[in-house]
Amino acid sequence: MAAGFYVERPRNSRAAEAGARTVHAERRMIGTSVNATGTVRLRVGSEVRVGSQLSGIVKKLNVTVGSQVRAGEVIAEIDDAPIEARLADANAQAELDLATMDRARVNSERAQKLAAAGLIPVQQAQDLQFALNEARAKHQKSLRDRDLVTVDLNYVAIRSPISGIVASVSTQEGETVAASFTAPTFVTIIGDNALQLVAMVDETDIANVRRGNPVTFTVDSFAARDFPGTVGSIAPKATIVSGVVNYEVTININKEAKLLKPDMTANVSIQTAQHEALLLPAAAVQRDGDQVFVYRPGKGGPEKKTVIVGSTERGMVEIKKGISPDDEILLINNTNNPQAAPVS
Repeated sequence: MAAGFYVERPRNSRAAEAGARTVHAERRMIGTSVNATGTVRLRVGSEVRVGSQLSGIVKKLNVTVGSQVRAGEVIAEIDDAPIEARLADANAQAELDLATMDRARVNSERAQKLAAAGLIPVQQAQDLQFALNEARAKHQKSLRDRDLVTVDLNYVAIRSPISGIVASVSTQEGETVAASFTAPTFVTIIGDNALQLVAMVDETDIANVRRGNPVTFTVDSFAARDFPGTVGSIAPKATIVSGVVNYEVTININKEAKLLKPDMTANVSIQTAQHEALLLPAAAVQRDGDQVFVYRPGKGGPEKKTVIVGSTERGMVEIKKGISPDDEILLINNTNNPQAAPVS
């Protein structure tokens, strides 16, 4: 990008009377941009509702609205006394079934020896073998039941599935929750880097927008701050409102997203290309109705020169036609020329 500079020339008396100094237009690369309005939104799937798989009393709640949490962090605990009681009962049942199985095994082994010696009927030995098989299956079931209770015990501590910020809390310590059909929601968490910008681009401009185009945008809450972004995707289907055709352009926010909030309105500028342009300070370019012009120093006083302008960028106006880089242009004090208004 070529560096531009202003050159101040000696003023003639008439220019001095007009309160003016002279500058030269500068050549530099500027971006061709598409302007649009947009809204800061949450990404799909970035908002997670965390609930409980168990019914019971909320013994402890570790977060409030606005709390920052990490993935795996305990955010709430259910009273585990009923689960511990069930686990103790399951352990006792497993021990009882183990003893029954051991007794059935001893009886079956003894019967097999007696049947082999012809001291008892073979059918009796077979019945005792079936009893052993049933006892063994019952013991296996009691072990599985104990495992299920152990799994429930792991659900007593409710952990955050993602890292983010707590957006809402819908329960309190001491409340009883019932997880009969659906898991009751404890908290809602918005994940980190969950925001994106969705801009509505007019159909006349959408052909110039490409994925990866750099973006700058502002929001009313931080009007003096430019937020950077990148075009992430372009909707293939238009959105038509009151006969106006627009396309949704999703923009990834590159940094400083923590300053933004969902549903903020943004003024968006999508840079689609760069080109070399001749630029003048906006204060040097005047407008009178539909006419756009600049002043050049002349022997008889300032001379008006009509120009054709393009885009405006950071206080500079693109001059498409009317002057050259060698022309001296006056910066007119508008208090002495009230009919002329600078182009902004």
